Amino acid sequence: MRSRIQPVIAVGLLLSTAITCVWAVPASARVEAEPTARARAAIEPIMPDEPSDPDLGPAAETGTYMCAADLNNSGDAADEGETAYCSMTTNGQHLCPLQEVACTLDAAGQYSCPVGSQFACVTKVSGGPPSCSPNQCANLETNPIVTEPPIQDPGSEPDGPIDAEGNCLGNVEIFSGRGMRCRPPGIATTLSNCCKDKGKIVKDGMGSKIGSIGTKIAVAKGVFQGMSAAFAAFRAGATAGEAASAGAHALVVGLDPTSIAISLAINFMIEFLFSGCDQEDMETGMLRGSGMCHEIGSYCTASFLGICLQKARGHCCFNTKLGRIIQEQGRPQLTAFNGNLWGTAKHPMCRGFTPEEFQALDFSKIDLSEYYADIEARAQTDIQIDMKDRVDAYLNAVQK
Repeated sequence: MRSRIQPVIAVGLLLSTAITCVWAVPASARVEAEPTARARAAIEPIMPDEPSDPDLGPAAETGTYMCAADLNNSGDAADEGETAYCSMTTNGQHLCPLQEVACTLDAAGQYSCPVGSQFACVTKVSGGPPSCSPNQCANLETNPIVTEPPIQDPGSEPDGPIDAEGNCLGNVEIFSGRGMRCRPPGIATTLSNCCKDKGKIVKDGMGSKIGSIGTKIAVAKGVFQGMSAAFAAFRAGATAGEAASAGAHALVVGLDPTSIAISLAINFMIEFLFSGCDQEDMETGMLRGSGMCHEIGSYCTASFLGICLQKARGHCCFNTKLGRIIQEQGRPQLTAFNGNLWGTAKHPMCRGFTPEEFQALDFSKIDLSEYYADIEARAQTDIQIDMKDRVDAYLNAVQK
């Protein structure tokens, strides 16, 4: 059995990289910013290549009428085949092709809709018998798809005042994190799963200079820059292989090799190159796959007529896996977090512990087996390579 003091030793090894000095604003006074009206911009759906696209149905003359339906009772219309363009009808209305059925003719020669008398039977301009649909069409110009912006939480910036000896004069936060989101398949991601686990890309780096969550995000941004270089090359006519090489070069040039698993990052970059994921999706995906994020829940980030077309998963991401584990198991011990452990999926609350809160934690009740298993799983050769990378990085720094 491990002694009770082992968790404290493990935590002590990381405290030098877990402490953040911030301006002296009490945690209770912090207010989560609501997205501005400008940020809640409308996005246009992907237009079909041909008006008769079988997946979307023929587009209306204006090309702006659309409908959506939760066909699989999942709580949203984010899956393939759950959004469509509406067909123009002979009476100037529009018909949704989702769940469209032919109308029935009674003995009196009147047509009626089998799914409900409240739904009108109409004839499409393209021809065919009268039909109906239970799903409403709406003009995208007057009923645009409403989207939520990325969370874009900067976290606790290490910008607090310090004295001549380097002592923090503001508030100290231990294991602070950052609110982030990634999006599962939906209309805004072109049905790509931007939350998919791509493996442990960002290294934990116990005791290394890769300590703050800001630095970890910088690593993720470096991969995004590599992907941007690859995309630019691809648009300029390069093959997928040539584009990947351009991205890999930008990636390696811009990052410390001790901070990232380069080969996994390149594969990650190539996959994202052809997806509909944005920069925050990529950053969250990298940190989430590296075990540094706590998932809070999901919320709707794009809707049409009140129907959700795209969901997002809100997270708190930390600078290390150990930080995430201690936050997950430490918060329930503290009265300051009672009733509001993590905020909401849309507005995560990812602050660090105050020194008083951290001292109040009972580490004998914190299970670090996940972290120990991670360390024990590393082969000796991996540890030696990591040590060599750190020594080389240090020598390169002091020789400049």
